[in-house]
Amino acid sequence: MKTYSLDEAQDLIIGKLGTPRRDQFEFELKLELIGDMIKTARKERDLTQEQLGEIIGVKKSQISKLENNVQNVTIGTIMKVFSALKAKVNFRVELLNNEVNIA
Repeated sequence: MKTYSLDEAQDLIIGKLGTPRRDQFEFELKLELIGDMIKTARKERDLTQEQLGEIIGVKKSQISKLENNVQNVTIGTIMKVFSALKAKVNFRVELLNNEVNIA
């Protein structure tokens, strides 16, 4: 039985880095992590989805969708949510082998 490293298994199952299939997988994974972070921060602040929605001016259903990654969200909405949760957000953007950090 042949064994594979994690990188080899990811390449075989998800696709190699830089391929459209792998890029889509990585993008969806990051969205899922953002939803999980929103939910965790909201609960740590003892807020319901409805309360958080009221703070940023959206309905409870939109907060639920954010947490469950049902809809595409804008960076502006993400920033509003984390600002309301008093949470610091950092984005990392990679450009042609250069990194730009935005705090």
